[in-house]
Amino acid sequence: MTRALKTLRAVQWSLLASILVCALVGEIVSPRVRGPDPTLSYLFSTLAVGIVGTIFVVRRTLVLRAAGVLSSRPDDGVSLNHWSNGYLMTYALCEALALFGLVLRFRGSAMQQSLLFYIGGCVLLLFFRPVQPQSSATTSRGN
Repeated sequence: MTRALKTLRAVQWSLLASILVCALVGEIVSPRVRGPDPTLSYLFSTLAVGIVGTIFVVRRTLVLRAAGVLSSRPDDGVSLNHWSNGYLMTYALCEALALFGLVLRFRGSAMQQSLLFYIGGCVLLLFFRPVQPQSSATTSRGN
């Protein structure tokens, strides 16, 4: 469990760093601002809402269920895989939000419009940090 937790934290911080790199690359390499393409902007905004909803579904179906099992049976390999894969899927979806911002920037949108996607990806990555499930024995001893 500890090894999976360390790996997930390393992935989380790596993806946060990659979002910052995306923002820098978008500023350095992007073409001059032409004005936002409203169709692409609406499409990415709609997809972003769908992605955030998907993140909550993944967390409920994979992460929280597996954490419940892991709290009573910490050595359950299948639940550990579901738990870590749920976090990895969550992080991939957060990264997708930031990539929407990069695509908008390459398509000539202003930094302010792309910044919303970068910030959204970063905030969600920080909000969904991996937390080790507490075992039932540990929580009952504290009471």
